[in-house]
Amino acid sequence: MKEAYLISFPAKGNKAEGHLHIVQQDILPFDIKRVFYTMDTPMGVTRGRHAHHETEMVLIAIKGVIEVRTMTIGGHDTTFMLTNASEGLYLPTLCWHEMKYSVDAVQLVICNTPYNEADYIRDWHQFTILQQQYESR
Repeated sequence: MKEAYLISFPAKGNKAEGHLHIVQQDILPFDIKRVFYTMDTPMGVTRGRHAHHETEMVLIAIKGVIEVRTMTIGGHDTTFMLTNASEGLYLPTLCWHEMKYSVDAVQLVICNTPYNEADYIRDWHQFTILQQQYESR
């Protein structure tokens, strides 16, 4: 199984004018089918708490800080701190993820699939059963 990992995005600019961060198709490990963003998430709220059967994602902290806990089938429990728009976190399929946000955080999410509720694994117990099935192979 694939693991979650950070992707660096090239930047152009300088301190006097600001920076442009470039996210384009050849940098991502999949074709882009959907983009959405989250903002105004209250402190202390944990979002996510799910995995996907088919969807791969890249999470980017456009503003603020996002703490992302990941667990992949057959993989590791890892925590990433997203602190700037120059990098994104790749989440493969079957990667449980939970996010906590700073007060001012804005998160951009890029996906390889259109929205499909049936793609979500929202039950932790179901996810652990998938883990056990993978590990018993």
